[in-house]
Amino acid sequence: MTKKGKVLGILVAGAALLAIWLLFTGNGKRTQFLFGGVMVNLGYRLQDHLASYDFKHEHEITPDEVWKEMQEQNALAASVRKAFPRTARHPLVAMIVCMDARLDTNELTGDTRRYYYTIRTAGSVLAEKEEEMLELAVANGVELIVLSTHSDCAAEKAAASPDMRQRFPALANAVDEREQRIKEFMARPAIASKIAEGKLAVKLIHIDTMTEKMLPR
Repeated sequence: MTKKGKVLGILVAGAALLAIWLLFTGNGKRTQFLFGGVMVNLGYRLQDHLASYDFKHEHEITPDEVWKEMQEQNALAASVRKAFPRTARHPLVAMIVCMDARLDTNELTGDTRRYYYTIRTAGSVLAEKEEEMLELAVANGVELIVLSTHSDCAAEKAAASPDMRQRFPALANAVDEREQRIKEFMARPAIASKIAEGKLAVKLIHIDTMTEKMLPR
């Protein structure tokens, strides 16, 4: 065998061993998961500075033009999704997150897989329909519910300002009732029984908006 052939054989054997390690060992699988998270974050960083793809431009842009650009971006994203279909997964976690665009649930968990139901509301406030949706999710297999608030929340600022409360009374009242709504949800018979049986956990967290670090509250 030539020297080049020996080198090639060593490289092939090394690649095979690496593939086995990645696919069949605990550390290998963890490495794949972490590397995937790094690649996701790299993708965010690569896109973040591309002002030419922003909806806001130096010149005036109409709502119809914004819609056209959104459709173009969706077409591109959908073509990638079609070429590389994703694994079907049943969510085990339901998250209640404010509608604030700075909160990205993929970055929040470092996981792009579909293990998560996400309900977005102004100020992360539950209404009766959200309570029912969460109860349905639990009936369908969800084992963890994460109820969040976050720093620099516009809804909370509105509720704290007398002038803003007059302008947005329903929003302010909803923020006032947020904790009571959580207590009502926890007291729903189907939810309370699941918690008592150890089949459901409900966690309250506060998210640092700048870093998306989850903190207990």
